[in-house]
Amino acid sequence: MKINKNGFFQAFGVFVYCTLIGLFMGNANSLFGDLGLPFGPIFVLLLFSTSALVCAAIVFYKPYRVFVDGKKKEALDIVISTAVWLAIFLLFFFIALFIFK
Repeated sequence: MKINKNGFFQAFGVFVYCTLIGLFMGNANSLFGDLGLPFGPIFVLLLFSTSALVCAAIVFYKPYRVFVDGKKKEALDIVISTAVWLAIFLLFFFIALFIFK
């Protein structure tokens, strides 16, 4: 049961982080105006790279620590649990989009 909780909290962390970044990007024009070339694409690529790093840290730090402690199966179970919970969050998000649109 502990592994499922780890997966849930990691997936929830990614969901919250993506929500915050999505809200930020949705309001970026009103915050910064039109950045234009080359600043707009550079900003987006830097934000994308940073987001990939943050999400990887959220998802893989705990399994990495467990793996280093010699519990390879438990580490894999955490990663799989996180992936399943992320898919569940995605499904609920799609359902909410259609209900509230």
